[in-house]
Amino acid sequence: MGLLTFLKSRAPREYVKPVALVLLPVILAILSPLRAQASPSDQDLGPTNGTQIVTGSLVLNVRNLDALESYVASTQDPNSRSYHQFLSVPEFVRNFAPDSVQIAAVKEYLNSFGIETTEVYADNLLITATGSVDAFNKAFAFSIHDFSKAGERFHRPTQAAVIPASLKDAVLEVVGPSDEARFIPHKRNLADFAGSQLRNPNLVLPAKSLGATGIPGQYTVLDFANLYDINPLYKAGINGTGQTVGIATLAAFHPSDAYYYWNLVGLKVNQDRIKVMKVDGGGKLSAKAGSDETSLDVEQSGGVAPGANIIVYDAPNTNKGFIDLFYKAASDNLVDSLSTSWGQAEIDYFPELNNGVVHTGLLRAFHIAFLELAAQGISTFATAGDAGAYDVNRPGYNKPFNNVLTVDSPGSDPAVTVGGGTTTPIKYTPATLDTIFKITLPPNTPPLVVSTQRVWGQDYLQNYLVKYIGTKYENAFFPEGGGGGVSIFWSLPGYQQATAGIRQSEPGQSVVFEGELLLNLPANFPGRNLPDIALNADPLSGYIVVSSVLKKTSGYVSDLFGGTSFVAPQLNGISALISQQNGEKRIGLWNPMLYSLQQAHGYGNGSPFVDITTGDNWFYYGVPGYEPGGGIGVLDVTQLAFYFGAIF
Repeated sequence: MGLLTFLKSRAPREYVKPVALVLLPVILAILSPLRAQASPSDQDLGPTNGTQIVTGSLVLNVRNLDALESYVASTQDPNSRSYHQFLSVPEFVRNFAPDSVQIAAVKEYLNSFGIETTEVYADNLLITATGSVDAFNKAFAFSIHDFSKAGERFHRPTQAAVIPASLKDAVLEVVGPSDEARFIPHKRNLADFAGSQLRNPNLVLPAKSLGATGIPGQYTVLDFANLYDINPLYKAGINGTGQTVGIATLAAFHPSDAYYYWNLVGLKVNQDRIKVMKVDGGGKLSAKAGSDETSLDVEQSGGVAPGANIIVYDAPNTNKGFIDLFYKAASDNLVDSLSTSWGQAEIDYFPELNNGVVHTGLLRAFHIAFLELAAQGISTFATAGDAGAYDVNRPGYNKPFNNVLTVDSPGSDPAVTVGGGTTTPIKYTPATLDTIFKITLPPNTPPLVVSTQRVWGQDYLQNYLVKYIGTKYENAFFPEGGGGGVSIFWSLPGYQQATAGIRQSEPGQSVVFEGELLLNLPANFPGRNLPDIALNADPLSGYIVVSSVLKKTSGYVSDLFGGTSFVAPQLNGISALISQQNGEKRIGLWNPMLYSLQQAHGYGNGSPFVDITTGDNWFYYGVPGYEPGGGIGVLDVTQLAFYFGAIF
């Protein structure tokens, strides 16, 4: 079946039971577009100078998408001959990538317009190209314009690429030319929504090592090990040795921050364990760019697996940069697991939010990269976001659109494992809260208490402050919480089909901007549910981070950090531990195994999962079993390693 036919099909599909992937995007035609116009905050400055040199990437089609999806599913099916038979890059190219004739045809077409092919990635799925604006405009019927937004100037095409008929079988998507920053890091600091730059007043750094603090908001990776039963693995000598974890990020960082952090918490690590791979020249280095996100990703993954090596793939914050990261990691095939803590709302790819320009081809381009990573045995982790069930409303209540249930991408992709968020038990005294929030709670106000681990939604804090301070805090923390919900682009994958608690998209969801209806979202769509797993992500029960860019001071330590951006690298580190325990073998896509284990073993004594039955992410409530707030639940890592080992 050709790709276009595949995309138009709406019938549910299964490949290898019981863990097959069902990776079917919903037809955009079932959405109801009202107006092809996005926020007017982008000021069009007119056509970009035609002589300006710009870059783009061409993502190529795999030869048989159905076969690739089927193969990935078979690598996680214990009854298949392909079970855990992962491919090398040359094997992937022979079986799935375009051949040399198609590559040559694309290069020849580019050259005919004076566009230089700068690199063909080793997997034969991505070609980077450089040329003038005029050349790209002519080659793909673009009209590239300059824009201004929030003080930033950038260029981007004003319509999707027109791919010539001679290349339609070969080229999936032309990415760029654009230098617009589109993605956000999914880290949260309490100051982001407390209106304060203060640290927790209880933070006191010791003269020697910090170790496990036992203090919510000041946790370290050693506290994380205590929370989720990792210590038995460490005691058995399992620390990630022999493994390489990868970080896919869109901002540069100071590697010295990570070494400072590991030393601060008392971990002995190899002092040359970090290797930085600059993709497309790398990302910017600043707090505004999100460099603290990269620092925490490295600190967390490398702290959970202190014996592992780390490769940081660092690219500019553009569509091209983010796409190129994953194809580069797949082509290098050097990491055993990979995580990213960046994303944007899934509906941000729809034309109604992009001045009529269709970006959904990018979702398919990401997807093919994730399938290749999985086929090569590389476990990939992403975040569910930090805007609760309302990913597109991250700026706040009814901002920039009306409140609408939405999920984050790339977390919505069925070929990645997605981490959601919880709040672990906390107790904050009124005096501490007064200092953090610059408030004065009334006498005899009780402490803020969360007694059991719950789905992360900051509504419990909001309700407390509204009760004891007043209505000024109504909607003040919306929608801070662990992301989760139902994709309206990717259909329900096979590994979720037998899972109780799976939801469909909700009715009555529309995207409205300043009173104008842009898009009606489909109701009752059987889409991919996320997250898969949840771990601690609430800043109030969160962690310390070392990042020099926060105060431009070497070794600056900040606390009260959270966000699902902690969960993805922590899962990355856990994957390294499990791989080492099982003979340093790669695991591949976790999801089929996770859902099979949940169905077989449920919860309770001996289970690798702990059910989260309280809390909410502003819409989905913690209930027994799966829900799109806490996913399957949180992990007992030692038990998970045991069960993964039993099926290796």
